[in-house]
Amino acid sequence: MAIQWYPGHMHKARKEIEEVMPQIDLVIEVLDARIPYSSENPMVAKLRQDKPCIKLLNKSDLADPEITNRWIEYLEQEQGVRAQAITTLQPAMVRKIPELCRKLVPVSEGALKDIRTMIMGIPNVGKSTIINTLAGRVIAKTGNEPAVTKAQQRINLKNGIVLSDTPGILWPKVDNEASGYRLAVTGAIKDTAMEYEDVALFAAAYFLHAYPEAMMERYKLTSLPATDIELLEEIGRRRSALRSGGHIDLHKASELLLHEFRSGKIGQLSLETPEMAQAEEVEVAKLLAEKEALKQAKKEADRLKRSGKRHQG
Repeated sequence: MAIQWYPGHMHKARKEIEEVMPQIDLVIEVLDARIPYSSENPMVAKLRQDKPCIKLLNKSDLADPEITNRWIEYLEQEQGVRAQAITTLQPAMVRKIPELCRKLVPVSEGALKDIRTMIMGIPNVGKSTIINTLAGRVIAKTGNEPAVTKAQQRINLKNGIVLSDTPGILWPKVDNEASGYRLAVTGAIKDTAMEYEDVALFAAAYFLHAYPEAMMERYKLTSLPATDIELLEEIGRRRSALRSGGHIDLHKASELLLHEFRSGKIGQLSLETPEMAQAEEVEVAKLLAEKEALKQAKKEADRLKRSGKRHQG
């Protein structure tokens, strides 16, 4: 199932970002620590080009700490990138960001120039909470749902740093289907834009493989189910998610699994590793190349067909 969600204001936001980017000294990209690869917007790299970048792995309190450390190492292999795990539940971690900005964009002693930064990230990644913590007051609207910020704004932090806030933007087409699912599992895509059962089955299959003990403990299972559907059915039974006649309510069981994952009630779970991301990038590149080859072959066939008709005429 392809999951696409690209409201009109996101297209407008991209245009505004392109206009402002030449004046920006440094980009802060907020990622979801549970899905650093899937929450990394490919448009950001294109728009920022060679400008230094801080990648903040937010919601690190919900992610697997060992995997988060591997992600930091992996992301910092890119030139000009510094990665840092944070959680907005610990404001002191957020308040260290200006210090990191100054290290990446040194300003000479006595200079009047502020460091102009732009903060970017997908919807519902915690960007607005970070901004409010840095500013020490409520500036950006927050909400536990995607697409709360709709317009760009500039905020002077009064500490030598000016921050340009942008709406959370996805990209028009998520080429990697697995990334689309992960974005839906974490809540980056509005629940109305996805099929709950499909997304929950994706999550269940991954959790069975990567975190079997967490599933056993959270849902008090005596044995590990063999398949994703069996896990959802077992959750439904254990939590009385039943319809009339004792049938399992899969939709309710799906909601239970997704909401408990998002809130951290199941434990600190990550949905992807750097190794998975590398393998999927290769696979996606291969699929896109095949699609392009088919497209070109069809164009050529159409051209020959038109040419043949002209000769006949």
